[in-house]
Amino acid sequence: MTTMSSREAESRWSVETAAGDLRTRIHAGEFRRPDGSQSRLPPAGTLGKRYDLSRQAMNQVIAKLRSDGLVETRPGVRGALVRDWQPLVFLPQQEFEAQAGPEADLLTRLVQAAARNGESRMDVVTAEPADERIGSKLGLRPGEHVAVRRRTSIVDGVPALTDDSFVPLRLVDGTDWMSQGSVDRGTNKVLAELGHELVLAVDELRPRYTTDEENVRLGLGAGGSVHAIELISTGFDREGMPVQVTVLTLPGPRNTVVYKRRRPKPQDGE
Repeated sequence: MTTMSSREAESRWSVETAAGDLRTRIHAGEFRRPDGSQSRLPPAGTLGKRYDLSRQAMNQVIAKLRSDGLVETRPGVRGALVRDWQPLVFLPQQEFEAQAGPEADLLTRLVQAAARNGESRMDVVTAEPADERIGSKLGLRPGEHVAVRRRTSIVDGVPALTDDSFVPLRLVDGTDWMSQGSVDRGTNKVLAELGHELVLAVDELRPRYTTDEENVRLGLGAGGSVHAIELISTGFDREGMPVQVTVLTLPGPRNTVVYKRRRPKPQDGE
């Protein structure tokens, strides 16, 4: 069992509050050099005196800031480099606005619009038995397999979110949807060519913490779970058939999800 030292117990600061204070100071630009370029945080020992916390506790604080994408550390270098991470604004409603070609990827379009650097890392393309949740949303029989594309989206060098898509294997087996790399025209276009154009998406949002597997993919490290938004999007074709389930895990410190709503134009006589 881990016990708190008397110094930490008496301090008005905790790991959480010290990390919150440093987040505020980083966003305020306190650690920028006079020329506006980014600098480093003071060493953990110096920060420990500021917050009246042990070096071990301050290392935990730095680890939290690193998992937020706000700082990066390098072996043998004192102090953490301040990154001043700005959350990616994610707009799920823009999915159906995508055009053919590499820009068809929603994340790529969002990143380009914000003048940021982004890339998608394909973690695995495989087939596996559908779990109960995915199988239920796709209306599959027990034991039926799904095709899966698991990838991690990286923005400004920081893993921003995981993006996993599930489609009934019987629909895409042997097609480009199962390609191990990126599909230039987009996997939604592949589905359309197979007679299953996605025309409706039903999104569900729920808060949770990242899993151990997601922590590895997001570079959070063992025990680095953070609060996240899970976005489960079920796509339907023109016949009302559920064709694809996409599960996005968006770590809270790295993402902001925004939905836009528009009032329909009134009909004549209304």
